[in-house]
Amino acid sequence: MASYKIHVQQKEKVLHSIAAALRTAVTVTLRHEKKKPPVEITLLLTDDDQLQSLNKTYRGIDVPTDVLSFEPGDAMPGMEEDEAYLGDIVISVPAAERQAKQGDHSLKSELQLLTVHGTLHLLGYDHEEPEEKDRMWWTQASILAQLGAEISGPPEDAEG
Repeated sequence: MASYKIHVQQKEKVLHSIAAALRTAVTVTLRHEKKKPPVEITLLLTDDDQLQSLNKTYRGIDVPTDVLSFEPGDAMPGMEEDEAYLGDIVISVPAAERQAKQGDHSLKSELQLLTVHGTLHLLGYDHEEPEEKDRMWWTQASILAQLGAEISGPPEDAEG
């Protein structure tokens, strides 16, 4: 039987229970969006320096960010391309820690938000236009509620 394969790579270590919650966040997002298996995603938990380097290379923005998503055509070097491979999500754990502290919620909830956000990008969601942003934020909030996360989305002033 085909299934979802979510690979969690940790340059920045998190608790095993948090890594498991992030796998669940990807799975719930894929199911919510009716994406049938087989689907494979890599989730890389890393640091601000790597996010800044990737942000500069792929977006021309030389500042760290909290999450980036890469579709298979944009796959990070060393990642294989195949039909089931949806892409890579790269999250800065230090950025998530700062945002969790600032928002007065757990690191787990912040990482769940960033994971759902990155997965939605891989599924074609965007937030450049107001109506796209409304649709993405509503979907994010719905999935985070399903996960029982402490938060429903980014702060109102977040770029995303």
